[in-house]
Amino acid sequence: MRNYKIDILRGISILLVLIHHFNIPYKIHDTFLGVLVFGENLSTLVARNGNYGVTMFFVISGFLITQNILKREGTLEKINLKNFYIRRIARIIPSLILLISLVTFLKSLGLSPFMNHDPNNIKVSYWFTVFSACTFWMNILIIENGWVNYVLGVLWSLSVEEVFYIVFPILCLILGRGKLLVLPLIAIAVYAPYFRSLHFGADNEIYLYHYFASFDGLAIGCLTALFAKGFNKIRPFKNIIMSVVSISMIIIYVYAPIKEVSTWGVSAFAILTAILLVCFLQESKVDTQSIFSRIMIWIGVRSYEIYLFHLIILGLFKVFFIPKETLPIEKIILLLLYFVLVFLLSWFIEKYYSSPLNVKIRNQFIAKN
Repeated sequence: MRNYKIDILRGISILLVLIHHFNIPYKIHDTFLGVLVFGENLSTLVARNGNYGVTMFFVISGFLITQNILKREGTLEKINLKNFYIRRIARIIPSLILLISLVTFLKSLGLSPFMNHDPNNIKVSYWFTVFSACTFWMNILIIENGWVNYVLGVLWSLSVEEVFYIVFPILCLILGRGKLLVLPLIAIAVYAPYFRSLHFGADNEIYLYHYFASFDGLAIGCLTALFAKGFNKIRPFKNIIMSVVSISMIIIYVYAPIKEVSTWGVSAFAILTAILLVCFLQESKVDTQSIFSRIMIWIGVRSYEIYLFHLIILGLFKVFFIPKETLPIEKIILLLLYFVLVFLLSWFIEKYYSSPLNVKIRNQFIAKN
């Protein structure tokens, strides 16, 4: 049974990312969203910490992957490596290929946002960038050379996630019996903030984009799925816990800039997300009749497509609406149009391309019991 509360959380996560990325080229501090709140610009408070949304994605991903393995196999050691990798390919690769194809086409038209640039005065060929995207080290390319391709750069998080999932099922197969798997997951979760502290404030932002800077979210999600059943006694207090956790996350998001508190901020946000997931397990039902719930569920279900393709829309905006020349009222109109077009494009891709291919690949290569 699908847990719609998790979809709502994914919907919130992707909205944070969308607002963050829009605000990078089209600074909205000079719009009505620039009103001061407790001495700080509202647009800054809302938009600067979009990377926390990615942290939430990582935790949710680790949780769902582990939970689904346990539901299918009963225990992690019985994981079917072939089927696991086929499911990852079916979900990830079709949209990845489509994104690269669209960017390549738009690049061929000479549109600047889709072409490679050399922000660190290091020339990187477009096809080398595509190679890094397809072999899951786009994050390392960005660390070493800067954001060489505006749209394809979004694949840094996919690189982190997929490298983790290349290794994770092998660990399940070897260590899945008993609690041995817990040890490397805890080690990853503990090492990540230490890694971020070693590189704190680095200009190449290695503390955000490196594998070891982000693996803790995935590991914490996996651990949450492994131990979630042991927290059934919190059911009478789940609403109180969720309220406290939600308020804590809002405070961190608003008043703890991720670049200034990356050492502990990312881990804290990941742990709070994990606590929410545990609470969600106590009762998966949600009022799907409310407009807010239905909208957020709809967004959450398509969060992968939205994440992958939203910079296509934003890149096209940058072609026709030069950010430095865009008036405040135009920015608000563009922001609304941005959401509408991103959602329409993602819906179309999910409905007519990624989901059908996902099902087709699974049916073709995964034998039914």
